Amino acid sequence: QVQLVESGGGLVQPGGSLRLSCAASRIIFRLNSMGWYRQAPGKERELVAAITSGSSTNYADSVKGRFTISGDNAKNTVYLEMNNLQSEDTAVYYCNLRGAYGNYWGKGTLVTVSS
Repeated sequence: QVQLVESGGGLVQPGGSLRLSCAASRIIFRLNSMGWYRQAPGKERELVAAITSGSSTNYADSVKGRFTISGDNAKNTVYLEMNNLQSEDTAVYYCNLRGAYGNYWGKGTLVTVSS
């Protein structure tokens, strides 16, 4: 079974930066897309950013210009560079990889933005 492991979360001050990483335990067959979702307390999980196998990207309006998603399809890894973090970005961030035979989720990494 594929396991996704996120890292890079933590506590950061407003205006600071973090880089999240996610790696699959093994190569996923016909990987189609990779992405990051987040869920804040009392809110629904939302898409933050996604990248396809063709390297096209999509961002939530709330993070455009601040976050950058990148990845390596061959290595089944995905990153999220987060800049100018705000308190509203506080959430558990989940990576997501989608392939021909499965939709895989990490267990989440907590990002807390607070002064």
